[in-house]
Amino acid sequence: MATIKLQPPRGTRDLIGEEFRRHHRVIKTARRISALYGFEEWATPIFEDTRVFARGLGETSDVVSKEMYSFEDRGGESITLRPENTAGVCRALVSNGLTQSLPRKVFYAGPMFRYERPQAGRYRQFHQIGAEVLGAAEPLADAEVIACGHHIIRELGLADGVVLEVNTLGDAPSREAYRAALIAHFAAHRDELSEDSRRRLEKNPLRIIDSKEPEDKALVAGAPTIAAFLTPAAQAHWDALRRHLDAFGLPWRENPRIVRGLDYYSHTAFEFVTERLGAQGTVMGGGRYDGLVEEMGGPPTPSVGWAAGVERLAMLMERAGLTPPAPRLVAVIPVSEAEEGVALALLQRLRAAGVAAEMAYRGNLKRRMERANKQGARAAFIIGESEAARGVAQFRDLDAGTQEEVPLEAAAGRVAPG
Repeated sequence: MATIKLQPPRGTRDLIGEEFRRHHRVIKTARRISALYGFEEWATPIFEDTRVFARGLGETSDVVSKEMYSFEDRGGESITLRPENTAGVCRALVSNGLTQSLPRKVFYAGPMFRYERPQAGRYRQFHQIGAEVLGAAEPLADAEVIACGHHIIRELGLADGVVLEVNTLGDAPSREAYRAALIAHFAAHRDELSEDSRRRLEKNPLRIIDSKEPEDKALVAGAPTIAAFLTPAAQAHWDALRRHLDAFGLPWRENPRIVRGLDYYSHTAFEFVTERLGAQGTVMGGGRYDGLVEEMGGPPTPSVGWAAGVERLAMLMERAGLTPPAPRLVAVIPVSEAEEGVALALLQRLRAAGVAAEMAYRGNLKRRMERANKQGARAAFIIGESEAARGVAQFRDLDAGTQEEVPLEAAAGRVAPG
């Protein structure tokens, strides 16, 4: 019978060793920094009613029409593995009756799923961190959520290679006037547009601005920007945002080509971008979405937030040589089976004191020491017949190469926690 060689599904991967440590560092850092800004962590289901994402992302978006993992469950309900988490957070706000206690500042982390062509930094199961401020219309909320994202990137050691780009989408009247101007511009070049952009021309011309097709880029470069169409209220929001970003001490640059295609997006749109990842240059992106909670059945709730790709941030860390070191254990080594009981008691005493410790399951003194060295252990406690009888252990500092005898009850104090 032939042996089956099973592999992870295309577009997924195992996180092991250095890869996992980078991945974990991104999430751990984001969790810690977001808490400093007053965000509380929420966890929503990995799958939702398909309507959550169809409404949240738009029926005509590429994600909904081409990339979602949707299926009918045994009860006949249409279920979708979440392709992003902002819609799920907004659904959770409404479902849990929290729209009366606003604003809410929410952080999340977890896996997302999209059926797309795998490439460097892009997977079918990927991971995101995100932050949302729900129920705040003030431009200060926009600036603070951006400041939180920048703080995370800086804390990861990546700020020097990442640039913050910001744009305004204006309010509804601004976008309506801008939309008409875009239709007029692109309609004059309809035959030169890509097939996707011709389809978007009447329904959602803003999405043409974000096209990656070569034939569209020259036309986009000549397209009008929204600056000339901002209402006084939209201009005031944009001016205040930029003042707040400066007050937070954030370096930024304006990019009028950052857009969001759905009607409930408004005012602020931003991205943290890098040239170190090739085509996958955006590591964090977000903006204001004042109509999404209402799409989920809640009241009008102005909101702003961002999401960041954990894999892309981890890839930046790898290229910058910022892989966290593996934890270094302390080895407990009984010389023979007779000393194992004493060794196990010491093992648990060390762990109770916060010291990462391990005892090999088998082997003589030489083999257990070889294992300790192979694991990169920082120290070892060796217990032979004489040591067990006297209630002591030989403490060997594997970095310094020194050895001394210590009482078992004082052993935990001989090594720092970790």
